[in-house]
Amino acid sequence: MVTEVKISNTAGTIKAPASKSCMQRALALSLLADGRSAIHNLSDCDDVNAAINIIRDMGAVTETAEDTLFITGRGIPEPVKSVISSGESGLASRLFIPVASLCSREMIIEGRGTLLLRNMDHFSAPLKALNVSFQSSSGYLPVRVNGPLRGGRVQVDGTMSSQFLSGLLIALPVTKEESTIEVRNLTSRPYIDITLDLMKMAGAEVVNKDYNEFVIRAGHGYKPFEYTVEGDWSGASVFLVMGAIKGGIEITGLNINSFQADRRVTDVIRACGAQIDISGETVKVSSSVLRPFTFDASDAPDLVPALAILALACNGRSVITRTERLRVKESDRVRSISEMIHSLGGSVSEEAGTMFIDGGKPLHGGLVESYNDHRIVMASSAASLLCEGPVCIRGAESVNKSYPEFPDHMARAGGLITTKS
Repeated sequence: MVTEVKISNTAGTIKAPASKSCMQRALALSLLADGRSAIHNLSDCDDVNAAINIIRDMGAVTETAEDTLFITGRGIPEPVKSVISSGESGLASRLFIPVASLCSREMIIEGRGTLLLRNMDHFSAPLKALNVSFQSSSGYLPVRVNGPLRGGRVQVDGTMSSQFLSGLLIALPVTKEESTIEVRNLTSRPYIDITLDLMKMAGAEVVNKDYNEFVIRAGHGYKPFEYTVEGDWSGASVFLVMGAIKGGIEITGLNINSFQADRRVTDVIRACGAQIDISGETVKVSSSVLRPFTFDASDAPDLVPALAILALACNGRSVITRTERLRVKESDRVRSISEMIHSLGGSVSEEAGTMFIDGGKPLHGGLVESYNDHRIVMASSAASLLCEGPVCIRGAESVNKSYPEFPDHMARAGGLITTKS
């Protein structure tokens, strides 16, 4: 399926989608809480739905009323199935592998699509050190775990992802022993901050020793909670960038004090010279003549596709460093971003983990391959603002992974979207 996008100017007000990153963590906690929790401002994206299915399969009872999901957990998972599927969600797989390890029976964690190409074998040593039998399929999903997970001292390498560390942090408070996690080379610290903040809300006690060591107190477990999912800075960043390029946009439902790493998009937009105003949970951006920027992607790799489009609108060469982790996302994003830019007539090069993007010139438009990557779909759509002709995206339906409202929000912002066979 090919989707054609045309937009010449940006305008209007959009409510930010709910953060799938925050909601999936809250779902894992609700499974482990002993009692009935409530999560408000639901996301209907594929990744969140995969996590909801997982907690049901692991024994949680759920019911929905309007925009609220009620979850009754049992403290320790009591699975009704031995096989759980994380769909195409890397976060769901990495959160729930440690959670499934709490069970005193074999659990199989499956996935599909490009998730099957993402290595999971580095979970083996930490889990085995905590009494869990772990088997993978040559380093990839499906994996088999058999616990129960016990507390203790363990080392985790955080070089390529903080998500497994988040899963381990979430699982360990319901064990009977105090635990210490030693962490080397941690990336994406803001995502660990999200995890710790939600764990504290649910009653866990964790001592953070400068992100090098985490001590998890034993015997506390989780209490039921009520939580409203905050707006997603990752999804909102695409529209904020569009507002900075042409016209203007207003996004509501954003927490400017959020732990989400991608709120840094406001700093980049401001540094480029666009006008940005923040009032409460509303962020308004107005376009201007844009100057190039330099951005370190180590803690916020999901911002890079949107910032690549911003770079194309800047008068000069922008530099995005520390892009290594982009190669193990839904696609190899260094490659897919580069091919997207070249397909539309732009200039980009990459060397030793750094991308160089030359902006300030009109693009001709053209056909873009999404590689089944939701963030490439969103970035390509935003690039239409800079193109003389339409942008045609193959596989645009992959945006449902994180942001099913995106086509509607794009239309509200002034875009014309046509789906072709």
